[in-house]
Amino acid sequence: MSVLQQNGHTASSSSAEEGTGGRSRAVAVFCGSSLGNQQAFEHAATSIGHALARTSRPLVYGGGSKGIMGVVSGATLDAGGSVTGVVPEAMIIASPQSGKAISSEGQGEVKGVILNESAHENMEQIVVKSMHERKVEMARRVGAFVGLPGGYGTFEELMEVVTWTQIGIHSKPVVLVNVLGFYSSLRELVQTAVRSGFIKEENVDLLVFVDGPSDQSQHSTFDWGSATLEAIDAWSPPTGTGFGFKWSTTNENSLSRT
Repeated sequence: MSVLQQNGHTASSSSAEEGTGGRSRAVAVFCGSSLGNQQAFEHAATSIGHALARTSRPLVYGGGSKGIMGVVSGATLDAGGSVTGVVPEAMIIASPQSGKAISSEGQGEVKGVILNESAHENMEQIVVKSMHERKVEMARRVGAFVGLPGGYGTFEELMEVVTWTQIGIHSKPVVLVNVLGFYSSLRELVQTAVRSGFIKEENVDLLVFVDGPSDQSQHSTFDWGSATLEAIDAWSPPTGTGFGFKWSTTNENSLSRT
């Protein structure tokens, strides 16, 4: 595993080859650093990781080894895929006892990021200066975003990247893995915003929901990975995005080129 320190903005990873429409084949996955309390969440993360590896699509994620983050990255590596973790430097500290870097957050337990330089050769870690740089670095490297279950951080990441598509900074699908209806309330909130005049009807499909079987007892065995990648490949940008903004004169333009 390589660990790279980034100062400011960087070019896109050369390992993420372009797919259909010129978008990178790499996929960013936003998800929780906890496992949650349903086995179906872990199964969905494993399914996504295996599907990415099977189709030679690199995973880009937040770099954590715990929770759903650790499951999806581990599944990708175990299946022979490539993984890039992007980590804010404030979340890691050196641990002389283990030779790793760990988070100093939390009381009574270690939470956050572990960087192990003896880890899998297909694993790359990028250390950035801030949470915002983390999102920018992830976004510039990928052609699509996937949301697995998570908390506030996951919600914030998903809302920012879908906003970037809406205002034309980039044009990339955002696919939500709605295992056990986890994101159904968000879909209802979007519809409320449409009815209230805050989101255009044609922009509802900026968020794509993969619902799985109607019988939720099957969600612990469903092939979420294949269904999610099919949704990514079928996506096309809705009309009405961009609002006429000219990002080509700003730093955000680098996000639209991948």
